[in-house]
Amino acid sequence: MENTAASTSRPRLAGLKVLVIDDSKTIRRTAETLLAREGCEVFTAVDGFDALSKIADHQPDIVFVDIMMPRLDGYQNLFADQAQQGLPLDPVIMLSSKDGLFDRARGRIVGSEHYLTKPFTREELLSAIESHVRR
Repeated sequence: MENTAASTSRPRLAGLKVLVIDDSKTIRRTAETLLAREGCEVFTAVDGFDALSKIADHQPDIVFVDIMMPRLDGYQNLFADQAQQGLPLDPVIMLSSKDGLFDRARGRIVGSEHYLTKPFTREELLSAIESHVRR
């Protein structure tokens, strides 16, 4: 007899590799906890420089990147990674405490697929991922 409960209880984002880049330990831990519960394999980075090696090592399916970080901000990180890898990161979801039109537009220009305002809810986080997974 097959165990259908195991297949129906499988986390909806199982196996998806996600990188969360944010200088806030609280944001990294919150995102990591929420995403791990959904079955994601989550990697975190404290800034853009830390992220460059994590991207190369783990090749994430989705990247969340904070805009405002010391040393290498989210915009600079996208440019640096694209130059290092030779191709655009895809998809990238920008994280910011700012919700301005300029910030959203700038994120799109550098290649961001989506924009989440912090603090985000579990539903917003998962919705952002699922909109890209369905493509």
